[in-house]
Amino acid sequence: MSETVAPRLLIVEDDEVFARTLRRSFERRGYVVTHTASPDGVAALPPEAGFDYAVVDMKLGTASGLTCVQMLHTRDPEIRIVVLTGFASIATAVEAIKLGAAHYLVKPSNTDDIEAGFGRTTGDPTVPLDSRKTSIKTVEWEHIHSMLVACDFNISEAARRLGMHRRTLARKLEKRPLR
Repeated sequence: MSETVAPRLLIVEDDEVFARTLRRSFERRGYVVTHTASPDGVAALPPEAGFDYAVVDMKLGTASGLTCVQMLHTRDPEIRIVVLTGFASIATAVEAIKLGAAHYLVKPSNTDDIEAGFGRTTGDPTVPLDSRKTSIKTVEWEHIHSMLVACDFNISEAARRLGMHRRTLARKLEKRPLR
């Protein structure tokens, strides 16, 4: 009688509430889940801690999840990694795939989306080119967010670079706060 081995999953996510929700959802599906919140946490994992899958958040505080993708893929080229991000860009999607991610998903994504991402082994040439309509508000928000990242989340400097008053930027951030 052969025993089925539960799939091992690593979640790299700095949002504790979201990480706990993901953990519970995957544990209900039979995964053995480990959680860490940073690239340092990934680096500190013992070499014998092997994983079949990983879910990596793109933005981990001030650190990049791409570092984690690279570390995990270097450690085990067979690991299936899905990158999650609240602020998708072509550049980070390309880099994530080059560094070893199997798929790149925009938040909010559910457990079904993530599991489907683990199974992705080829691209889909039939994906519609206009599948995601972008509003002006979304473009503005993505530009503001990228400027905040470039300024290490210094609101005054980001406002200066965006050519707006600091209070205007602060009001925009109150309406749509960063996680």
